[in-house]
Amino acid sequence: MGPTGEQAEGEKKTKGSRRAIRILIEIVVIVAAAFAIAMLVQAFIIKPFTVHQVSMKPTLLEGDRILLSRLTYHFRDPEAGDVVVFHSPLHEGEDLVKRIVALAGDRVAISAGDLYVNGVAVDERYLLSADFGGELREQVVPEGHVFVMGDNRDESGDSRLFGPISTDLIIGGALCIYWPVGRWKGL
Repeated sequence: MGPTGEQAEGEKKTKGSRRAIRILIEIVVIVAAAFAIAMLVQAFIIKPFTVHQVSMKPTLLEGDRILLSRLTYHFRDPEAGDVVVFHSPLHEGEDLVKRIVALAGDRVAISAGDLYVNGVAVDERYLLSADFGGELREQVVPEGHVFVMGDNRDESGDSRLFGPISTDLIIGGALCIYWPVGRWKGL
């Protein structure tokens, strides 16, 4: 004799409940895996960063969102002109975005508002104002360090203030602006 109507109905509900639980578990596992992959990508490959400063105008505006490559400097050394995000050497927990203007071993100086690297004036077409103020006596960038400056020199706390930064402080090299959409461009 087969199951009664009530038993058959109960088995259907049990099978349906098990199927719903399996689907729910599958969804939770997929979401958890996607989250873990996203965290790993952000920790080791690509990291989003929001600009909270005006020191990189006109290249980067306050509120721009950029993508950083965490891998770039594992395959090559930093280069003059690279836009990088690094941990502030002055304020723990603060990250800054600046442009590398001189490398280890370079002699860097500022005279009459012009940047000189190894005695040669640098053509800096990316600056907000070509007539930024300031003087800096010539100094040599130590090994394992880079000299960074903002593109908005009159509003930038940079290596003129805190000296060359250790390359160990660099989080990553800026790849592109991804938000707002109207400002999308490679860096």
